[in-house]
Amino acid sequence: MPGFFYEPIDRKTFLKASGVFTATALISRALDANQKTVESNQTRIALLSDTHIPVDVNEAYRGFRPTENLKAVVKQVAETAPAAALINGDAARLVGAEADYLMLKSLLKPLAHTVPIHIGLGNHDDRHNFFKIFPATEKSAVDGKHVSIFEAAGTRFIILDSLLYVNKTAGLLGKATRSWLKTYLEEVDEKPILFFVHHTLSDGDSSLLDFDRFFEIVRPHKHVKAIFYGHSHRYHVEQKDHIYLINQPALGYNFNDNEPVGWLDATFSPQGVDLTLRAIAGNKKGNDETKAIVWA
Repeated sequence: MPGFFYEPIDRKTFLKASGVFTATALISRALDANQKTVESNQTRIALLSDTHIPVDVNEAYRGFRPTENLKAVVKQVAETAPAAALINGDAARLVGAEADYLMLKSLLKPLAHTVPIHIGLGNHDDRHNFFKIFPATEKSAVDGKHVSIFEAAGTRFIILDSLLYVNKTAGLLGKATRSWLKTYLEEVDEKPILFFVHHTLSDGDSSLLDFDRFFEIVRPHKHVKAIFYGHSHRYHVEQKDHIYLINQPALGYNFNDNEPVGWLDATFSPQGVDLTLRAIAGNKKGNDETKAIVWA
């Protein structure tokens, strides 16, 4: 699976480390190479975005130190024992240097001992360098792109690749992804589908340039429930037709003082999602508040 990091510790310690899951669920999760989580009514997934990890642990931007932020959040997430974690792009600081991903991997390793981590790509990532450090365990759904799919709690999670140019702001899914997506959505069952893509869903020059074409493909499918994205370092939820557009907060730093820096503690079910903001810095006014979203 592309963009997947999971290094479970020995079985005895692994089972002892989490009081949340049954032994059967833990063993199944550890052995399943495709990471299809055991079906249940609900699943908790830690949603991170825009970690922007540099090789220099002391590097700061707007007064925030991304490496310190990720260290704190790894500890928080590990303590809450979700079923998985997902980073929605811009994992690296600026140009996706190999050394950045080595640092990212070392910071994530304590979490990867007990929680599978899915990592998407953003405009500050580099596919070649990324896969040197996080080698794919199976072929991507789209050649030349990093597209992966996993399932949990009766819901299908699809991570798309909107990286167009490294360290330039605009993003693009591209024709190959759109063609695959059109066929895929016509063939799969009507299990709820959630998309994760890095770039902002608007018509801005720094956004997902083919968002309108992407949306026209997904709009007719009522089982497509939401699109999660990052890039703008903003936390915002809106609805377009029956599909929720959920802008995840950034973990590395915010762009303005009104926005939180942190992650989303998400509980998914086939009926919707509860999003609890875990703000570690920036505007912490909404910290621990939950937005309950029911799929249309």
